[in-house]
Amino acid sequence: MSGPPDAAALKEGLATHRAGDFPLESGETLRDVRQAYRLEGEIDADGGNVVLLFHSLTGSPSDLGGWRPFVGPGLPIDTNRFAVLAPNLLGSCYGTRFLRGAGHAGAPLAVTTRDMARLAGLLVQDLGVPRLALVAGGSLGGMVTLEYCATFPKGARAAISFAAPGSPTAWGAAWNHVHRTAIEAAPRSGLALARMVGMLTYRTPGEIEQRFRPAAPETHPVRDYLVHHGEKLVRRFTTKSYLTLLDAIDSHNLARGRGSVTRALSPFEGSLAGVGIPGDLLYPPEEVLRWTRACGADYRALASRSGHDAFLLETDAIGLILSEALGVEPADPVRLVPPRLQPSAFSVME
Repeated sequence: MSGPPDAAALKEGLATHRAGDFPLESGETLRDVRQAYRLEGEIDADGGNVVLLFHSLTGSPSDLGGWRPFVGPGLPIDTNRFAVLAPNLLGSCYGTRFLRGAGHAGAPLAVTTRDMARLAGLLVQDLGVPRLALVAGGSLGGMVTLEYCATFPKGARAAISFAAPGSPTAWGAAWNHVHRTAIEAAPRSGLALARMVGMLTYRTPGEIEQRFRPAAPETHPVRDYLVHHGEKLVRRFTTKSYLTLLDAIDSHNLARGRGSVTRALSPFEGSLAGVGIPGDLLYPPEEVLRWTRACGADYRALASRSGHDAFLLETDAIGLILSEALGVEPADPVRLVPPRLQPSAFSVME
């Protein structure tokens, strides 16, 4: 059941779910697991109004994993009607705590997206929620969303996975290897470098050119942009969590132990949609099409010049997709955070 939050979670305004001992796919059992989460809105008596949102690689539940623009009174996920649950994914550094046995002390933590989904399922169960109104996430959060659907086929009336594949990709693993190698070479500066590389894969060349094309030959504003994001991540994240989550992404495979992606997702009893983003340099829309076609899920294309990060930046379009999945009238676009037509050079969503 939920217990008092620990100091780190309390600082972020989070609650803590005491999940007890939790076995991982790797064979290791984590002891006294306490998962941090944020809950906004009131859960109905029957528990059927809960929306579960998963964050991406470096997201935090304190801001609902980056989904804040869509959550609140009068917004697509209206907290006057829905209760919004945002857990800290297992392995992330934002409040979730656990103990490891002596035989595993110092060894890298091996966590999978399936482990993350199962732990979130325990939280949902202990909150007394028999079936979610919606489960959604993007990128890493989208992978966990798919695992949630496969692990709990009766667990939600609707699900949306944004910009996420159903099985390992060589291209994604290649970029993750670059990130990992940078960190292993020099942990602190390597994490900053990994973030700089990441920021380029989250966007498109066209957007970068439009925002940062030098006004004069000797000026390069994109350098300041990359340095800013590298330094910012070093201040708020840990190398250990970053490496753990990279490994989880590389291990993501819905077909593992299930025969195929089709067999993994076809039992899901709710409506399931995959959102692909043309121009996504990290997980091209073809990867989303691959699993949606395999299991007969709906496919939605999200037009944007922003690339991978569009799943959090194109607020009007995302708001419509969320409203449709929840079966509610679309929110007034005026109430949404405006799309990034003239973005700040120092904004971050991933």
